Amino acid sequence: MSKLELSTEPSGELVLKTLAMPSDTNANGDIFGGWVLSQMDLGGAMYAKIYSPSGRVVTVSIDTMTFHNPIHIGDAVSCYATIIYTGRSSMKIHLETWVYDFITRINKLVTSGVFIYVAVDNNGKPIALHKSV
Repeated sequence: MSKLELSTEPSGELVLKTLAMPSDTNANGDIFGGWVLSQMDLGGAMYAKIYSPSGRVVTVSIDTMTFHNPIHIGDAVSCYATIIYTGRSSMKIHLETWVYDFITRINKLVTSGVFIYVAVDNNGKPIALHKSV
């Protein structure tokens, strides 16, 4: 088991919190993995914007994405971000998605991944990150 699988508490800064709804399910009635991915990308982008002088970023890639546990309808879904690397205009952000089950009163790690964002100007061209990164 990895360190993340053993963790009982999220790491990083809370960047997004929402509720899993019936409209977020796939054809099997499970929360759609693409929906989870989009929540992570939204949270990661909001976090990355802090470091962009223009306040704009683009998602370049996802290095890894691992699903650990399912999300159920009605679960509170929270995404946490930690910056783990910066280049001139790029940044790698580790994202964790956790759920809180209101019935069992348990927090569980759902997904973790590393997303890469690039700071861009108003024309979509890469720009240097803030020096305080």
